[in-house]
Amino acid sequence: MQIDGKPWRTIWRDQAGGVGIIDQTCLPHSFETLTLASLQDAAVAIRTMQVRGAPLIGAAAAYGLALGLDEDPTDIGLERAHRALAETRPTAINLRWALGRVVDSVCALLPEARAERAFAEADAIAEEDVAINAALGRFGAELIKEIAAKKPGRTVNILTHCNAGWLATVDWGTATAPIYQAFQAGIPLHVWVDETRPRNQGAFLTAWELNHAGVPHTVIADNAGGHLMQHGQVDLVIVGTDRTTRTGDVCNKIGTYLKALAAHDCGVPFYVALPSSTIDWTLTDGRKIPIEERSGTEVSHISGRTADGRIVEVQLTPDGSGVANPGFDVTPARLITGLITERGIAPASAEGLAALFPERAKSRAA
Repeated sequence: MQIDGKPWRTIWRDQAGGVGIIDQTCLPHSFETLTLASLQDAAVAIRTMQVRGAPLIGAAAAYGLALGLDEDPTDIGLERAHRALAETRPTAINLRWALGRVVDSVCALLPEARAERAFAEADAIAEEDVAINAALGRFGAELIKEIAAKKPGRTVNILTHCNAGWLATVDWGTATAPIYQAFQAGIPLHVWVDETRPRNQGAFLTAWELNHAGVPHTVIADNAGGHLMQHGQVDLVIVGTDRTTRTGDVCNKIGTYLKALAAHDCGVPFYVALPSSTIDWTLTDGRKIPIEERSGTEVSHISGRTADGRIVEVQLTPDGSGVANPGFDVTPARLITGLITERGIAPASAEGLAALFPERAKSRAA
């Protein structure tokens, strides 16, 4: 994607042997990059959400494992690096998937050959992510075109939650890929951007992305979505996911379930955009997905820019009040209109996903 006319991805190999990333904790008020030079750097970047979003977490973990093998390519080093990265974020399935893929690619090799092979596998994961998101974007853009055809000359209004944009992937994004492709095709559209408390990934990241891409958008309070749907101001909801069961239950940023309930009540199509790497073929019940409980300070405090340009953090809640902060919730398949994947749009069901990915469904069932 473009930032001030320059093409960027969220993660890349640098010439010094490290891995470059956009530091997303600095957005939207400052655009900064940093270099991951070690396993520890990668683990910290994932845990502190300098990189975030399920697909990008997977790619960053793959590169982190390669950096770890560059430090210690022995079996002990491989196990240590895998464990350190696997513990950083429990909900996003892409992390576990990417680590497993890199381990499988290097475990039979001599130690001296492992780091190079791991970097090559991480590069492949990153490139595949870009291609997959571009493909699912094409399928999702067709949905937007169909809605536009039913209301000629009028704007298609899309609501999204959290940031499932290119900042959450290597490029294109998941929920935003259809939006970007439809916008580039000349379809008049507008995006309602949920602020997405408590980390404000919508207000901070999605709005920043859309602003740089020139896509018309409006940031709204999380609780405004249902009101807009009731008044016919939302044509389509598209969100991402951190883990989807083989039966179509979807785990995404906290608040997604409430949007799905409102959409269902108002007759608004509710779609989830996901790369197939986000499907957990071992799970049939979304209630069994581990939900990350994050620091209470994300709820009790907020950061922002003052009138004189300083970035400060302020406390919102009174001293002594307890705070709970579950990072995700699960939307049951029955509330989901369809799942947008790189192979097409599937019903949110075991049969729907198995029809698009029969080889994966069969291998897990065996």
